[in-house]
Amino acid sequence: MRVIIAGGGSGGHLFPGIAVAEELIKKARAEVLFVGSEKGIESRVVPKKGYRIRYLPAEGVMGKSLSGKLKALYKLALSLFEARRLLSSTRPDIVIGTGGYASVSPVLVARLMSIPVLIMEQNVVPGAANKLLGKLANAVALTYQESITAFAKPKCYLTGNPVRPEIISGSHKPSYELFGLEPGLFTVFIFGGSSGSRSINNAMINALNYMLDVRESVQFLHQTGEQDYQSVREAYRKLGFRAMVVPFIYQMPEAYSVADLVVSRAGATTLAELTALGKPSILIPYPHAGEHQDFNARKLEEFGAARLIRDRELTGEVLSAELKKLLNSPGERNEMGTKSKAIGKPDAAERAAELALSLVRARSRHSSQRRNGHV
Repeated sequence: MRVIIAGGGSGGHLFPGIAVAEELIKKARAEVLFVGSEKGIESRVVPKKGYRIRYLPAEGVMGKSLSGKLKALYKLALSLFEARRLLSSTRPDIVIGTGGYASVSPVLVARLMSIPVLIMEQNVVPGAANKLLGKLANAVALTYQESITAFAKPKCYLTGNPVRPEIISGSHKPSYELFGLEPGLFTVFIFGGSSGSRSINNAMINALNYMLDVRESVQFLHQTGEQDYQSVREAYRKLGFRAMVVPFIYQMPEAYSVADLVVSRAGATTLAELTALGKPSILIPYPHAGEHQDFNARKLEEFGAARLIRDRELTGEVLSAELKKLLNSPGERNEMGTKSKAIGKPDAAERAAELALSLVRARSRHSSQRRNGHV
């Protein structure tokens, strides 16, 4: 079985695809090829995972100037041509679109070639690419019930957002050693997406000044992104906090396993991982992602699984107050974790993989009937 998984740009579009790839390899010994952009996170992560990847000259259109849109449309034309050559040579049994502009050309070409298409939508509010591609897909795997209204209802399947199996199986002891952290000490894991978040980084630097009285009771694992790495690391060192500060973390299963509390953006994949693991969290939605992250975070807050701080309200004083409150309230923290786990779907990757396999089997039956003259 040959599978193309197209999409990326961010971890939110990439990691669910990796999770489904692992399930398809396990269930059907699938040969998986990823298709993405050289500028996206997939160019760094996919090769490290041992998968093949091909790059298309794709670029987003939304929010661009007229010249930027014309350039993006030119790249789309090139991308469609390259996608046609790629699908003609690989002849996949299915194309899975995970969202983002890198998914557009492979999905469009797949439908023109009558190859089954599965779209995966991770957010409450679907992105522009998936709104378009969902009209062409054979099936749409959804994370949230509310997303059904954006697609044709008969195509929709509520699978949850796929989480990589290794995320769930991270172990504690080697993880503390890996990050140079002290076992048993309250650990806060902070990250602002694959590129980091300046507003979260700055708020955390400022928050340390309000947390000097709990300095001996807490330690931090902080993914900063490349730009803020030095300044954030120096802030922890200067104020005497125990912390492992890194630009990027590839060992996310280990990072989650040491975390007693997570401070992060509210991307759909991050929330799927937090809820599959039952982690309490402080969520700070990215303000320039439309309504996606705000909707995602509000759902967890309403359920009692997370605290919500909006980016415009984020200060060191506000963040430190929430951190200290949860540090000093283990019962409240545990209740948040229990509620988080209650809404998680750790089997989402398996559900999405089964949906993909059902589309391949349906196409195979249809092809067999045509050969036998029944259609």
